[in-house]
Amino acid sequence: MDSQTVINTLLGLTAFFGGIWVRGISDSLKDMKATDTVLAEKVQKIEVLVAGEYVKRDDLDVLSTAIFKKLDRIETKIDGKADK
Repeated sequence: MDSQTVINTLLGLTAFFGGIWVRGISDSLKDMKATDTVLAEKVQKIEVLVAGEYVKRDDLDVLSTAIFKKLDRIETKIDGKADK
């Protein structure tokens, strides 16, 4: 066997195993993309669920009005005590 045949055989084997390796990486990337899509859908469902649990504006307005009325009463009582 001459040196050229050895080099051609080594290059052929290297290309063969390199192709197998690249195909494995390609398949892994496809699997990861599919998994990523599934996870993205799950996160979106969670985001929608969380967004639905925010305090409604009307409820917040009622609550803040009640809190400010209480604070005004407390301030009035404190002012009455300070005057004595």
